[in-house]
Amino acid sequence: MIGIMSDSHDNLMAIQKAIETFNRADCSLVIHAGDIVAPFAAQELRKLKCPVKAVFGNCDGEKQGLIKIFKDLGGIKRAPLRFVHDNRRFVVSHYPIEDSQEDAEVVIFGHTHRSQVSRQGELLVINPGETGGWVNGISTVVLFDPEHLAAEMIIL
Repeated sequence: MIGIMSDSHDNLMAIQKAIETFNRADCSLVIHAGDIVAPFAAQELRKLKCPVKAVFGNCDGEKQGLIKIFKDLGGIKRAPLRFVHDNRRFVVSHYPIEDSQEDAEVVIFGHTHRSQVSRQGELLVINPGETGGWVNGISTVVLFDPEHLAAEMIIL
C-alpha cells in the first residue's frame, strides 16, 4: 500500500491522523504532492514507518528547512518527480499535469484541494484533495494499491 497526501498546510492534527492511517495500512511509501508549508509540520512525518517522497508546492516557503528534514525521510524536490515503486511508474507534481505522461502509469497532483481519482486511458490520475482541510473543511488522503492499480479516498 502507498499513502498519498497533499496540501496539509501545517494542520498538525490532520497530519497526525494521516500518519496513523498510513501506519495502520502498513504503507511502504508515502507521497506528498506539495504544500506542507513549514518544517515544523514536516517533522511530524518522522512518525511514519516508511519513507516519504515529496514535491514542493506554491506555499512551501522555507525550502531549505524542508530539504533538511526530508533528507532523512526520503526526499523533496521541485516537480515533476518521476520514480518507480512497487513496479509502477509515477509522476508527482503539485500542479495538475497538462501534457501527456506516456512514461507513467500513475500521475499524482494536488493544489486544487479537490479530490480526484480517474482514468485517462491506461493512466491513473490521483489528487488526494486537501489533507489540511482548511478550504473545504474535509481532510482527505488516498490509500493506493499498486498491485491492482486501485485508489481509495479516505476521510480523516
